[in-house]
Amino acid sequence: MTDFAPLLLVDDGGPANVLQLLGPEVLPEWLKAAPERSRALVAAHGFTGKADELVLLPGDTPDAVMALAGMGNTPGAFALAAAAQRLPAGRWRLCGEEVPLLGWLLGQHQFKRYIAGSTKGARVLLTRAVAGRTEALALADAIALARDLIDTPAADMGPAALAAAASEQAKLFGASMDITTGEALITGRFPLIHAVGRAGPEAPRLIDLTWGDPAHPRLTIIGKGITFDTGGLNIKPGGAMALMKKDMGGAATALALARLVMQAGLRVRLRLLIPAAENSIDARAMRPGDVLASRAGKTIEVTNTDAEGRLVLADALTLAVEDKPELLLDFATLTGAARVALGPDLPALFTPDEALAADFAAASAATGDPVWRLPLWAGYDDLLKSSVADMVNSAEGPFAGAITAALFLQAFVPAGTCWAHLDSYAWNNKAQSGRPKGGEALALRAAFALIRQRFG
Repeated sequence: MTDFAPLLLVDDGGPANVLQLLGPEVLPEWLKAAPERSRALVAAHGFTGKADELVLLPGDTPDAVMALAGMGNTPGAFALAAAAQRLPAGRWRLCGEEVPLLGWLLGQHQFKRYIAGSTKGARVLLTRAVAGRTEALALADAIALARDLIDTPAADMGPAALAAAASEQAKLFGASMDITTGEALITGRFPLIHAVGRAGPEAPRLIDLTWGDPAHPRLTIIGKGITFDTGGLNIKPGGAMALMKKDMGGAATALALARLVMQAGLRVRLRLLIPAAENSIDARAMRPGDVLASRAGKTIEVTNTDAEGRLVLADALTLAVEDKPELLLDFATLTGAARVALGPDLPALFTPDEALAADFAAASAATGDPVWRLPLWAGYDDLLKSSVADMVNSAEGPFAGAITAALFLQAFVPAGTCWAHLDSYAWNNKAQSGRPKGGEALALRAAFALIRQRFG
């Protein structure tokens, strides 16, 4: 993982080039006081102060450089990302209005596990914002952790490797870990996790991390950890299978969120649950028509083996609610239907709790990390009925797939539980400033802001 700390330093007054932040509203005033040659260069490059614009100007001495970075009218979390990606290596002193520093760090993050050779030298930012630096470093570390886990292919990120990544975070922050693996899932009463993963090349497992004072409010975070999804016997076509290394994106986001909670030292009793499995095919694979038991006692008719994520989450949710947490969040790359409805950038938020929905909306707006609420429409409950079991795992027909998946999960969460489910794509389809193509921790910043507001 990238070491971000050397890239963002408290200003020590030493030599540095100047990075001037300008938006369209303040650019005219700056130009009035600027040297003629600078005004000419700004005009020649068409610099207007819009977001992600950048122009280099001569500095006050022959070997010095000044950079003007466009901020737009409302700088967001990634305001400095374009400058961090495009500026020459060296030290840069931040001038102008204070903006979020996260983009400076993530603009220099790359997934380099399989790439040989040198990379562009570091761009170091000198800032006066001490508190902002601490927050930016924590967020960057967590986001990079999630991105790197998601970007790692399944050959190197199976259930065992995912468990090892969680164990590493547990050791860093003094958390406890318990991992239930393989046939022990049957005796431990996690039959759905076992059924989904028993055909995989590695044994499925339930990763259970706990941290914090048991007397503090209980916060439980769950992440879907399907490390690769073939679709099972309802096998996906090749195009739909191509990105399925990211089907553990919910687990990566949940682990990153747990890291933020532990690093911040929030007064909570944290529990992180990751059901980890590969949905593969061999003679032991679950079949369409099979009826599976669950930890909750409900029986489930398998109508689609490619609707496996909700099965592993059902056992994890059942375990989670046994502790009666004050807040329960689950993250999952659960349905293509949510992407059809909202596209790749908007995680779908489902919750029956109006106060929690309002708090999530406020946290999303404050962080610029979008989520969009979809309804847990009870009128669709009948779509999950089975003639041979308590329920089916996948409704027939093409309609309301994200909603029926969320309703399936809700069946394992007692009424009155403060619970939210986030159906996320966990991926950037195209590169943007500070957000390279690849794995992404969508809704992470919003969720952490929500937790900090409730328990900070």
